Amino acid sequence: MTITVASRHDKSGPGAQRQQDRPGARRTTRRSGRLRHVSLPYLLLLPALLLELLVHLVPMLMGIVMSFRELTQFYISNWSEAPWAGLGNFRMAVDFDAPVGQALLKSFLTTCLFTVCSVGLCWLIGTAAAVFLQERFRGRGLLRTLFLVPYALPVYAAVITWVFMFQRDNGLVNHVLHDQLGIGGDPAFWLVGDNAFWALLTVSVWKGWPFAFLTLMAGLQNIPRDMYEAAALDGAGVWKQIRHITLPSLRPVNQVLVLVLFLWTFNDFNTPFVLFGKAAPESADLISLHIYQSSFQTWNFGTGSAMSVLLLLFLLVVTGVYLLVTSRGKKAKARA
Repeated sequence: MTITVASRHDKSGPGAQRQQDRPGARRTTRRSGRLRHVSLPYLLLLPALLLELLVHLVPMLMGIVMSFRELTQFYISNWSEAPWAGLGNFRMAVDFDAPVGQALLKSFLTTCLFTVCSVGLCWLIGTAAAVFLQERFRGRGLLRTLFLVPYALPVYAAVITWVFMFQRDNGLVNHVLHDQLGIGGDPAFWLVGDNAFWALLTVSVWKGWPFAFLTLMAGLQNIPRDMYEAAALDGAGVWKQIRHITLPSLRPVNQVLVLVLFLWTFNDFNTPFVLFGKAAPESADLISLHIYQSSFQTWNFGTGSAMSVLLLLFLLVVTGVYLLVTSRGKKAKARA
């Protein structure tokens, strides 16, 4: 009888042991589940990160290494054996008294002017179109679709079409301006001389403003209509509503939009390359095409890589300053 009672109260049997281990097993299962839940996003991002590493980071690092070497056509087969140049390529690029530095500086200033004009016009046209299409009217969906066509077209197909349109004798631009409207004297050469800058700017704005329109149109959807109705009841007209409601509400969207348009436009290579070929006119010599010419036409890849590194540093500095200024503006507005 005593043995029976003891066996009943004994908690060291197999069933009791399983009951004691069950909470620990549950905790282990929960930890493994949390680990899988946390690591799953990183595992899904891993293929994209590897592709980004191969496509962008590795060539960028190789370009930085090449900028410190005297890499010419004699060392193309084995660029690692090129003589070490140190900062010589950078000194040559920023020596504005020498022809190489003067040409780079002029190309840089041309690119700055082109970027300011292109980004400003893209933002202005995109804002006007987005505000105009906020109101419901018949055919609004068709206009939205037509406005997005330049952004949806492939870059090469669109720019090649503009090349034919800018032809002096058979182009549509001269036909409309000279034959139909009677503007100017002789038909103009749009792809050479000083007119090349305006041709490049036209194509860039035509290609870029639909992105601004799409971004701003999405931002306008978050503005409550009650604010416009209240402003209208207070006697505010259309321009006052845009100034005091639309633009302040779109400030976060505009901050990102302007930065993206700036980076895209300043680094644009496809548009001038397809429009003018390997050698752009002096008035449209953007820095991206200038670096390409310095590398692949003079076969001085060390100097071209140094120019690319300087361009990268410039864009990083501008982006950092821009984000710092905009973040301070947000903090000051939040405190107020």
